Amino acid sequence: MQKIKIISTGYYLPAKVLTNKELEKMIDTTDEWITTRTGIKKRHLASEKEASSDMGVIAARAAMKKIKMEPEAVDAIICATCTPDYFFPSTACQIQKELKLKNAFGFDISAACSGFIYALTIAEAMLAHGNIKTVLVVATEKMSGIADWEDRSTCILFGDGAGAAILRKEEGKSGILSTYLGSDGTLGDLLIVPGGGSRKPPSKETIKNKDHYIKMKGNEVFKVAVHRMCESAVKAIELAGLKPEDIKLLIPHQANLRIINAIAKRLNLTEKQVFVNLDKTGNTSAASIAISLAEAEDNKMLKRGDIVLLVSFGAGFTWAGMVLRW
Repeated sequence: MQKIKIISTGYYLPAKVLTNKELEKMIDTTDEWITTRTGIKKRHLASEKEASSDMGVIAARAAMKKIKMEPEAVDAIICATCTPDYFFPSTACQIQKELKLKNAFGFDISAACSGFIYALTIAEAMLAHGNIKTVLVVATEKMSGIADWEDRSTCILFGDGAGAAILRKEEGKSGILSTYLGSDGTLGDLLIVPGGGSRKPPSKETIKNKDHYIKMKGNEVFKVAVHRMCESAVKAIELAGLKPEDIKLLIPHQANLRIINAIAKRLNLTEKQVFVNLDKTGNTSAASIAISLAEAEDNKMLKRGDIVLLVSFGAGFTWAGMVLRW
């Protein structure tokens, strides 16, 4: 039996760390306020010279090095990001250039925090139905570049980083078992960067109004996120023909500890069955689950045959769940 399998992962977090205590000196907030409401203690920030592609290259290189994969072996690159280097060319093509993946084609997708699972789903379809043998999925975000550092309700939440996964079709039981995707564009205004695109092209007015930064109605987003992430988890498990008790490890999007705890409670999972690095990374959007999966693998938290559940929610709104047999 052939399955589409993640054969390697890698991740990268920038060297600079911004703690809650340091944020206290920048804006009107406290470590206690941030921690009790989000679970975040610190986050990594890219340097001025680091773009999303730079972080993605390091994460991808780590994944390739782990299995000694030559650049020529990569057939396709899918980059999930909402903070691309440029509108065009794609960040995937920038990663291709730096890694010298001469046999690959590449493109970006935008699904915000759900981007990694969306990209894995696209990779699965490409590998299942095409002549492609190896797909590199990179999720990379420089959220600090679109954070308003004078808005205490949003800037405390986000961090930078990148994760990568390499997928192939292989014999065996390990691989992707199910995917559940959803979106609701009617709620898009609740979490948005309104300026910079064709709706509001860059201008003196958009700069003055800070339209190029994240705008979020936190309470409304929280309510929908809990509902949709729980829904995605349950649906993905059902589509895999499994039950919640079959899950060995839940790797949720790292946005808010209260949301993560709500999902764990819905599935009746113990603390040891839930991967959390939110306290160290903050919300890295599309990179969140990619980083977490790679970190879990590096820390030997994943064993052959384990059932792993990935679940996310992001701007759009988008949401996603995926079940893997490791």
